[in-house]
Amino acid sequence: MESHTGRPWFAAVCAGATVVGALLLSSAPARSRSAAEATQPQATPAIGPREPLPPPRTRGSLSLEEALERRRSIRTLGGEALSRQDIGQLLWATQGVTSPEGLRTAPSAGALYPLEVYVATAAGAYHYLPGGHALEQVVPGDLRPDLWRAALHQEPVRQAAAVFVVAGVYERTAAKYGVERAPRYVHLEAGHAAQNLLLEATTLGLGTVPIGAFDDLAVQLALGLPGEQRPLYLVPVGHPVA
Repeated sequence: MESHTGRPWFAAVCAGATVVGALLLSSAPARSRSAAEATQPQATPAIGPREPLPPPRTRGSLSLEEALERRRSIRTLGGEALSRQDIGQLLWATQGVTSPEGLRTAPSAGALYPLEVYVATAAGAYHYLPGGHALEQVVPGDLRPDLWRAALHQEPVRQAAAVFVVAGVYERTAAKYGVERAPRYVHLEAGHAAQNLLLEATTLGLGTVPIGAFDDLAVQLALGLPGEQRPLYLVPVGHPVA
């Protein structure tokens, strides 16, 4: 995650936004749920039909070692739309299914998979369905300006063709490992998934930068996320601008 060097005020603003968001989230009234419901959180309701994505490619022209060497955080991005193939490839790298048993591209403690991944484009915001490698629209219209404001006006979020949002559901992991240990495992998994996304973007010749400084509640409200889905990462992706 990149930092704004030379901006001593930025860390204070980010810390303040995070604290305020956490306080607001923790103070929100919780709806009554059974123990079974707690381990099966509800997804953001879809507003459109399931849209299959092109099959992911499992062979590429760039080796893992080359992708690792070339990966850089790029903050100047073009807004030219990404192809559907590229969006699907990036989502698959982040949380795609890679075995008949349902195992995914990123490791998960207990194979509980607490992450939910969304992508916001000019056409709307979509929820990724790993099992079917498909999208479902959850919000119409362009949410990127809302995410830019939530991200404290960081320009890559405004410029990017697509903003990927990784959210975590702590209850899924806590059901097996307990409430104290769950956050660590969920956060580690978010890091694994985000690194996959960054490396895949590199292999596709795209620019990206992971963003961790944002108002949690503002992101949650923009996407209409259920209370148990906590945003952990914003990853804007676009064509690099020289």
